[in-house]
Amino acid sequence: MVVILDRIEQASTAAQAGVPALIEIDSDGHRGGRRPDEPVLVEIGRILHAKDAQRGVMTHAGENYNVRGNAAHAEFAERERSAAVSAAHALRGAGLPCPVVSVGSTPTAHAARDLIGVTELRAGVYMFFDLVMTGIDVCTVDDIALSVLTTVIGHQQDKGWIMIDAGWMAISRDRGTAAQEVDQDYGVVCDADGRVIDDLIVSCANQEHGIISLRLGAKGPLPELVVGTHLGILPNHACATAAQYDRYNVLLSTGGALKVWHRFGGW
Repeated sequence: MVVILDRIEQASTAAQAGVPALIEIDSDGHRGGRRPDEPVLVEIGRILHAKDAQRGVMTHAGENYNVRGNAAHAEFAERERSAAVSAAHALRGAGLPCPVVSVGSTPTAHAARDLIGVTELRAGVYMFFDLVMTGIDVCTVDDIALSVLTTVIGHQQDKGWIMIDAGWMAISRDRGTAAQEVDQDYGVVCDADGRVIDDLIVSCANQEHGIISLRLGAKGPLPELVVGTHLGILPNHACATAAQYDRYNVLLSTGGALKVWHRFGGW
């Protein structure tokens, strides 16, 4: 508790203002936080309140990434909501403020059936989706709205490789699908118009280059993609891929001119 108080004082002094804080709640044993029934929760709330820093509670049901389908994700969404709301009740019952009750992940944001008592729903990669979400039946590949534009720069025909100018600096090292039923390696390959090219994946990536090859078990021939061909790579994890860039080049499904959305970085 002393460490918490010291850190808050240091941050407030550096910012020359009070630093608001949310208490992390453990809703599924996934990562960190305090369970809503732990007495120490109220102690933490009192420490934060003494520095005018107590703003509420937050949780993230990360274990829901290990199940598939809307029904399973709905169960986790209720665990998430129940834990956060119970923690808020405990703090308010001790006379402490708890204006913010924050929950969320992409699967639970889609599957939640009851948000009573919640003030904020963090939607994760809800806007873009990615291959991890496809792998747990949150969306389909056609729903993924983020891709990296790359160019064919060479071939290693004896190895069955197509070389591209997008390595892990462009698509990230995230291998979030590795533990799923279908491993997408470093990304699924599309043509320049966003149509998936069957059985092609980015099988390997180094800093500047990616290697496209046939998916393990695929029987078809490697397509002839000449040097200069533009391709799109669908990412495993939209957050990790987007973090490599300072802007999005946006193409509307209705057509029209390319738009540019600037983004901010940092954590």
